[in-house]
Amino acid sequence: MIGKLSGIVDSITDDSVILDVGGVGYLVQCPSSTVSRLSPGAATSLMIEMKVSDDAIRLYGFASAEEREWFRLLQTVQNVGSKVALSVLSTLSPRDLQRALALSDKAMIGRAPGVGPKLALRIATELKDKVPSMMMQGDGETYAPVTAPRGPAADAVMALVKLGYSEGQAAEAVARAANDLGDSAETGTLLREALRGMAR
Repeated sequence: MIGKLSGIVDSITDDSVILDVGGVGYLVQCPSSTVSRLSPGAATSLMIEMKVSDDAIRLYGFASAEEREWFRLLQTVQNVGSKVALSVLSTLSPRDLQRALALSDKAMIGRAPGVGPKLALRIATELKDKVPSMMMQGDGETYAPVTAPRGPAADAVMALVKLGYSEGQAAEAVARAANDLGDSAETGTLLREALRGMAR
């Protein structure tokens, strides 16, 4: 199995790249968020998910191990295949997806092409409880400096869990606080706002 490829970007389309690794060109499908960071001739590394079927071997590439984990997690939902999972990750960053799931924001999830209201509801319902564990994972590898999608939010969730709140309650409260305060809020500020929100 291929887990990572490092090489030179040979060419780019809207949803894929050809990555030259030692003279071999690998066709890798990527979310648009990953494609937008690449340029022909540049050296890069992509975290890879490989899928083998009866008629093809497909490679899916991501800027970070975290994006790849979300790609895998999305496909645990019924009727979500690789195409829909890529569409969701092309529309929402991991941070936005975490927030949408924590808040059960079906409309935000439904912005992804190919995701209708029923599927958006299913994704929101089935993955909501997975958000805290995803937030508390390590950042994983990235091929370029990327803003950490967790950081203070994950710390605030962990603090609330230690105070006795469930992971689901903590993730929802912190997501609401982050919505109100913005992405630059520090852990202590998020924690205070989340506690205030739960006390209302």
